Amino acid sequence: MSVPDQGCSSAAPATNRTCWSLLGLPFDQVDRDQALEIIEQAIACKTRCLLSTPNLNFIVQAQEDEAFLESVIYSDLVVADGMPVIWMAKLLGIPLRSRVAGSSLFERLQNTQRNKPISVFFFGGQGNVAQRAADNLNRTSVGMVACGALNPGVGSVESMSSNEIIEQINTAHPDFLVVALGAKKGQQWIMHNREKLNTSVISHLGAVVNFVGDTVQRAPLCWQKLGLEWLWRIVQEPLLWKRYFIDGLWFLRFIAIHVLPLAFYQKLLQGRADKNLFMEIVSDAEGGSVEMQLGGAATAVNGVVLKSGCRAILEQLDTIPRVSINCSDLDYIDSSALGTLMLLKANIVRRGGALGLFRISRRIRRLMRLHGVEGFLLE
Repeated sequence: MSVPDQGCSSAAPATNRTCWSLLGLPFDQVDRDQALEIIEQAIACKTRCLLSTPNLNFIVQAQEDEAFLESVIYSDLVVADGMPVIWMAKLLGIPLRSRVAGSSLFERLQNTQRNKPISVFFFGGQGNVAQRAADNLNRTSVGMVACGALNPGVGSVESMSSNEIIEQINTAHPDFLVVALGAKKGQQWIMHNREKLNTSVISHLGAVVNFVGDTVQRAPLCWQKLGLEWLWRIVQEPLLWKRYFIDGLWFLRFIAIHVLPLAFYQKLLQGRADKNLFMEIVSDAEGGSVEMQLGGAATAVNGVVLKSGCRAILEQLDTIPRVSINCSDLDYIDSSALGTLMLLKANIVRRGGALGLFRISRRIRRLMRLHGVEGFLLE
């Protein structure tokens, strides 16, 4: 299959994304083909796309590390890379229909013939695996070409972010930077350097380096579909057993403390969820503030209304940097609306503004707590 050249248009506002909040992380409602289209478009148009691929371990680490959580929230594309994530979404009625593994995205890009191959830089990995991955990619891929590889060794994020390292990556002119430093350090390194890097797509895909470098074999497709890739990984890398055991305990905790109580509470509030959303935006240009007043139910059904309000706020942000949301008349809010508000806050903060929510009822606060967004939205 060949990919034609794609015409470029101005980047769509982040609030055009359809995201759902799950345990405090915003997941884009995209399948594999849609995610590939977004990545291809970013490369063709030379626009920035920070791709995060949270699995269960990502969610676990995000509960205990605010910076790690925010590295996902401030990403441009977030896909569900793990069957436990899909299972929890299904229990909550969140339409993440299928797993979108980062390794599957890379494999598809690697095997898709195109007029101009995607240039890839491998950063990290153990020993010489990054260079092996680059050599193997250049020998076998019809859709990608490795333009560089570097193992920065052991050290801090700062020591791995020297001018020499950043210059070496930028001089190679990669379209796709694959980082493999361990999830937490990798995300931290990306956030630390994202503004310095001249590459379209950046993602921490540690397993990809091992797969392409032939140090680890990926699980057969049938194992992946059954959600047993973790077991295959343990066979390949026995030292991972402890991580998967701890993740399994966290999974049971998530089900007991968040997912099942939230599913029950949503059912209890179904009548309130069927209401319309009422919204009013009041701007005070002299005071440099804007207030969004919400009433009724903020749900996926009326998501267009909320997104239009968010876009209106972002259009004024350069002159009115302080934003507040009055929730006094809000009866219900679902995962989709919370995902939209998370994206709104992320955009406002990145542009130097501030967002605050006030007059929040106990019901709405409880929904936010069960969804895992209370810390980010109400801080």
